[in-house]
Amino acid sequence: MSRTLREMRPVSVVGVGLHPYQRPGDTPYTALGVHAVRAALADAGLDWQAVETAYTGTATTAMGLSRLMYRHLGASGIPMTQVENASASGSTAFRQACIDVASGLVEVAIAVGVDKPAAFRRPTTAAGVRDLAAGRIVPFTHFALLANRYMFDHGATPEQFAMVAVKNARNGAGNPNAQRQKERTLEEVLAPPQISGPLTRLQCCPIGEGAAAAIVASEDAIARLGLDPARAVRVLSSAARSETVYQAENFDAALTRETTEIALADAGIAADALDVIELHDAFTVEELLYIEAMGLAPAGGAASQLAEGQFDIGGRVAVSPSGGLLAMGHPIGPTGVGQICEIAAQLRGEAGLRQHPGARLGLAHMVGVGAVCLVHVLAAAA
Repeated sequence: MSRTLREMRPVSVVGVGLHPYQRPGDTPYTALGVHAVRAALADAGLDWQAVETAYTGTATTAMGLSRLMYRHLGASGIPMTQVENASASGSTAFRQACIDVASGLVEVAIAVGVDKPAAFRRPTTAAGVRDLAAGRIVPFTHFALLANRYMFDHGATPEQFAMVAVKNARNGAGNPNAQRQKERTLEEVLAPPQISGPLTRLQCCPIGEGAAAAIVASEDAIARLGLDPARAVRVLSSAARSETVYQAENFDAALTRETTEIALADAGIAADALDVIELHDAFTVEELLYIEAMGLAPAGGAASQLAEGQFDIGGRVAVSPSGGLLAMGHPIGPTGVGQICEIAAQLRGEAGLRQHPGARLGLAHMVGVGAVCLVHVLAAAA
């Protein structure tokens, strides 16, 4: 019989750290990752020797990268596992770290996301599957088509999609770890070049490099190691799903709806109880689609609620206060762990200029090439 994370022993985020997301450069991935890990250790008040297992989310860098990175922290002999799950790699690494602690296998675990853009092949190529679209339905075209469908179904406008980027650019401008740290006007977002359909350059996330780390621990470890329980952010639930067959429905949104319903039910809360959400907004239309799929707005209603400021910091629910993928950036492996870092900061009241007042409950959501979806629900210390 299956069990939920909430039915197992409590697990909490006790330390988070980031290497700022940036354009691809000469920084070795080892330096990116070690920077984030050391920041997380300092945040928790832990030594590396206290960490009992490590999961590394990475999608584009290299095989067997964990050893070269963690050896800079000390050859402690801990289990280390690399996790590749497309854009959800970091989210999956975090889930595995939580399961290890919640199940009692270990007391302290770390999830690290790290990546540098590199050449990689799509699975269809390696499988010998012929691409009937001849490579024309690339991600930005896929989401441009969804944007066109959204406009047709709900009467939305290109300006309403662009407002997502305006909001997230404003949030990213207050985030020292974001790749894009500049506020943008609606006119700037709508300016050419057009990438595909209504989507302009600033409505598509930048792919860069960076790292993020999150340390999770049991209640026993928090007490034994003298960690501050007031800064321990409880992981209420962790849900993971892969796509099925959907009838006349966008699989990205359908998969998000299914996974979010499971995560919220396991956490024992309703969608309207959430204070902060970090979601997969690689393209502006995704934020509207996923907000509706999560049950925060009726079909076609997210655009008008966005215009009303309901998803601003200080609004009904802060959506992507980090700046989201659109401003924070999307270095692939680190992205899901970086979301956990942002939510932990929000629920601790430590987000600075980005702080959403009174944040107590947060949700992190990532999809991976539409095939997988992970959703985590976190709560501030009681």
